[in-house]
Amino acid sequence: MTSKNILTLGQTFSVLIVDDDKIIRRIHKVLLNKFGCESHAVENGKEAVDLYVSGKHFDLILMDKEMPVMDGPKATRELRAMGVNNMIVGVTSRGLDSEKQAFTEAGLDYCVQKPLTSETITSLLQELVKKYKI
Repeated sequence: MTSKNILTLGQTFSVLIVDDDKIIRRIHKVLLNKFGCESHAVENGKEAVDLYVSGKHFDLILMDKEMPVMDGPKATRELRAMGVNNMIVGVTSRGLDSEKQAFTEAGLDYCVQKPLTSETITSLLQELVKKYKI
């Protein structure tokens, strides 16, 4: 399925970008917008948790691993403990499998290398389509 196919399904996915790097947030936001996604960005895991506490909901969360205030693994564990069951994808510059595994064990659905590419976004959106059986 190509990005165009996903867009023609009439489904707009909401995505929360959680990353302390302003440039990465911007790159991911631009890429997601090209796929027709609505995106919102925050700088750390605590801001992500606070959004959910306030009643916000997103179809997909792109969670950086290392951030100030609250890192990705801690934020992921807190979101899962709150009952958040939507897709959380770890996004890290760390390439070691052991580090990705430790992050994944915090409750991620997937862990990918950053910055995201069009191919990675296509794959994640395909997984969302399957999850929501669109």
